[in-house]
Amino acid sequence: MSRVQLALRVGDLEGSIDFYSKLFGTEPAKLRPGYANFAIAEPALKLVLLEGEPGQATVMDHLGVEVESTEQVSEAGKRLTGEGLETLTEDDTTCCYAVQDKIWVHGPGQEPWEVYTVKADSQTFGTDSAALATPATCCASDADTCTNEPNAS
Repeated sequence: MSRVQLALRVGDLEGSIDFYSKLFGTEPAKLRPGYANFAIAEPALKLVLLEGEPGQATVMDHLGVEVESTEQVSEAGKRLTGEGLETLTEDDTTCCYAVQDKIWVHGPGQEPWEVYTVKADSQTFGTDSAALATPATCCASDADTCTNEPNAS
């Protein structure tokens, strides 16, 4: 099963967890310091909440498509590169308390999209990503790290 991911940076993590639990009728699938995710069956959605600055308005952090396998991530990368889009590939990266393989691409408004698969759980949020701006943004690709070369790793 694949599902769309929406990652939001929120100023009130606890209040947001409470709101989205009520909105979607489910509790978070993963809850860690500064982080929560919901694996919502209907509609098929992975909702990720990242703790922002206290009191800040909620903003989109990034978008994604969660797929089942590394092969699907690789296929997406080949397809996107074939369409002429610049991509950034990250294999075995630790991000959002999970070990993932992923590919990043940016939309025309510089909105970051990832196609990713979760390979294993992690006890750490993650800081080893080549796309990092700061450890707090492991899940957001930094446009400055993307080169003009397709499939930069």
